[in-house]
Amino acid sequence: MPGHDEAGLEDAIRGLTDVRARRPEAIREAAGRRKRRPLLDETGRLMLVAADHPGRGALGVGGDEHAMADRIDLLRRLALALARPGVDGVLATADLLEDLLLLGALEDKVVVGSMNRGGLQGAAFELDDRFTGYDASSLEAMGFDGGKMLCRVDLDDHGSVATLESCAHAVGELAERGLVAMVEPFWSRRVDGRVVNDLAPDEVIRSMAVTSALGPTSAYTWLKVPVVDDMARVMRATTLPTVLLGGDPARSPEATYARWAEALAVPGVRGLVVGRTLLYPPDGEVAAAVDTAAALVRPGERAGAGVRDG
Repeated sequence: MPGHDEAGLEDAIRGLTDVRARRPEAIREAAGRRKRRPLLDETGRLMLVAADHPGRGALGVGGDEHAMADRIDLLRRLALALARPGVDGVLATADLLEDLLLLGALEDKVVVGSMNRGGLQGAAFELDDRFTGYDASSLEAMGFDGGKMLCRVDLDDHGSVATLESCAHAVGELAERGLVAMVEPFWSRRVDGRVVNDLAPDEVIRSMAVTSALGPTSAYTWLKVPVVDDMARVMRATTLPTVLLGGDPARSPEATYARWAEALAVPGVRGLVVGRTLLYPPDGEVAAAVDTAAALVRPGERAGAGVRDG
């Protein structure tokens, strides 16, 4: 990150509490002077690091239920990832984006704010996913590039229709301002009381069809979809720009990267939005994991010195 070595970054992160207590207006000031960039560069590809999971109580990575609970460690990992070549920006909740603003980590980056975090993980009301984060007007005021919304549909849960309605309103409000609406759709169900997303290709296609139609216009709508089997057929379900989500790592890194590479080659796929897989890799080497993913998004370029082939 510009202006900070590793020790300086740690000091800057620990100093955030004092800045927030003494000069809360510094957040708005940092947003106002932030250097911005177009959403897409000349390659037409996009790689974002995601970190909005804690906002709905989802702190786990793999077998560690509290991996994302240490905010200082999470910010250090995010700052490191954002400083790597080939990383276009970040997707996060307001608290994290404001910390990153104060650290100077969002200069010349694409910034997408997370909008609905009310569907807390494990809650009885999880599928009534209220908009408790950003709204379109606050994203515009901060000079950010768009808003992301999770849209899970369970045909047996009445809360899903409230989520659909809220997402439809958000899509329209973002479009009025020329901001991207990044919609993450899932066809879901409860298994032993727990919400499970159905990753069968036909159900992913169904979720894409429903969410693509949300709102009075789809002009600014992007989809954020999981990597599943038969991605070529899945991507024939939409003409909307689409990015792939990483999810909670459940495979070896090599198998995950190979699966991403195959999906990134499918027409219509624009890039990756990945969080836990890159921020908490099994070997702890965040820079190397990020560089590998960046090289997959733009295979004609080497994203950084730590890029691993394959």
